[in-house]
Amino acid sequence: MATVNSYTGTMPTPDRTSLDAIVLAASDLLETDGLAALTMNAVAQRVGVRAPSLYKRVQGRDRLIQLVAEATLTDIADRLNAHSDPVRIASQLRAFGKERPAAFLLVMSPGAGTPVADDAFRHASVASLLRVAGELAGEQHALEAARTLTAWATGFISMELNGSFQLGGDVDRAWDFGVTRIIDAITVSR
Repeated sequence: MATVNSYTGTMPTPDRTSLDAIVLAASDLLETDGLAALTMNAVAQRVGVRAPSLYKRVQGRDRLIQLVAEATLTDIADRLNAHSDPVRIASQLRAFGKERPAAFLLVMSPGAGTPVADDAFRHASVASLLRVAGELAGEQHALEAARTLTAWATGFISMELNGSFQLGGDVDRAWDFGVTRIIDAITVSR
């Protein structure tokens, strides 16, 4: 037997969307229109409900952005965890940045006041990088090595996404040169 809403005297509205659909729509909106356009109203339109309906699943815009960041880091973790070679890991991060530039920038260089993913998602996204960094630099320097590689790659990718390489030359060749040099620099000779 159906439950009647005692306030309105009507049947409750059936669920017309899922949290996964909301996060996917928000992720798509982020890529097409940017973070400023990522609003509850815009996402509601994308999933075909009214904005108040979204609040049944997501507490507000900040939480929505956090969910998008967490889904992004899950995607990154899946890509990176499939590889054990540091060059492939860095290349996968770059490929992700090119495919989903707004999501990449959201998680790798969020602006001040931008909601960020929960620590568990951030830790999971770098597990394979930490493992490989430990193999290269030794366990006692794994974190420093992972940070060095990540910082270089994030900076390079962010500059590439923003069109900052204006001096000519082959950007892919510069990437190969840089990633090789960074890996050499963090590798402990055995």
